[in-house]
Amino acid sequence: FFFFFFFFLTECIVFKMPSPLMKAKVVHKRTAKFKRFHSDRFMRVDESWRKPRGIDNRQRRRFKGTAPSPKIGYGSRKLTRFHNQDGFKRFLIRDPKDIELLLMHNQRYSAVLSSRLSAKTRKAVVERGLQLDVKVHRANARLRTEEATA
Repeated sequence: FFFFFFFFLTECIVFKMPSPLMKAKVVHKRTAKFKRFHSDRFMRVDESWRKPRGIDNRQRRRFKGTAPSPKIGYGSRKLTRFHNQDGFKRFLIRDPKDIELLLMHNQRYSAVLSSRLSAKTRKAVVERGLQLDVKVHRANARLRTEEATA
């Protein structure tokens, strides 16, 4: 067990995390998506939200027992809108050059690596992120070799 733990620690990259500029607590009142009325009953009705507009529609009239509808009360605080729980906003890295854009914004944005990036490119982006003191989400993804998992 100790050998595996030691081996795992040597393979992973250890990061010093930058602290976010925004210190307010981030509260997400609702994280579940609102489902479209009757999307569970008919295959032809997609789950993506559409406002019910029928004159007799139960959900539009907000009867008891119907699914919740979007309301202004579900909205986030303007100060913390689009922020992660750690206080950073997300910035998608699609290209290795994109990490350079976060040079002056490392306390407000954190890097999220695109799923299209190869392991070699990810490694380069993560190393550059360390130099620029930028937080990189899931920095160890696709970086462990097959020998480490075996």
